[in-house]
Amino acid sequence: MGLSIRAYARHRGVTDTAVHKAIRSGRVTPEPDGTVDATRADLEWARNTDSPKQGTKQRATTVNIPHSDAQSSGAASKASDDSSGAGASASQGSSSSGGGGTSLLQARTVNEVVKAQTNKVRLARLKGELVDRPQAIAHVFKLARSERDAWLNWPARVSAEMAVKLGIEPHPMHVALENAVRDHLQELGDLRPRVD
Repeated sequence: MGLSIRAYARHRGVTDTAVHKAIRSGRVTPEPDGTVDATRADLEWARNTDSPKQGTKQRATTVNIPHSDAQSSGAASKASDDSSGAGASASQGSSSSGGGGTSLLQARTVNEVVKAQTNKVRLARLKGELVDRPQAIAHVFKLARSERDAWLNWPARVSAEMAVKLGIEPHPMHVALENAVRDHLQELGDLRPRVD
């Protein structure tokens, strides 16, 4: 008569679930009464369990992330200084597997880079170095409209005075100035500024 499964698990330093798994997979053979002979089970456990491959300390967990993030994670992982050899071997192991995934270490690196960039933007906004883009566009639009209106009103204000100085009729002078100003404003309106 051997040990109970729970007692053998304590003897082995594993959970009883691990012992149940070993029995179900055939790695360990129980006694006919359901108990486990500790000496024989230890030998079977060692013989039938795959030993970890040399040089691998940690299995790389792959995380699928979008393609654009994968590119930035590659750049971020090159920029980051990885001082632990285990982390470097984990990221190399996952990239050599070629499954299109990214190692957990690279995903964490991407996350930290994004956090740093977000904090940098927040700090710049608090310092007043950044402006709200929609508000800036609205402000520039308002300035351009007031400038246009000022130019459109200019011929009516100065055409009579200029006509007297030049000794010509005021109406043709007003029409000529107004046409010239409208043509000039049309040229300026054709320019499309880029707002990035």
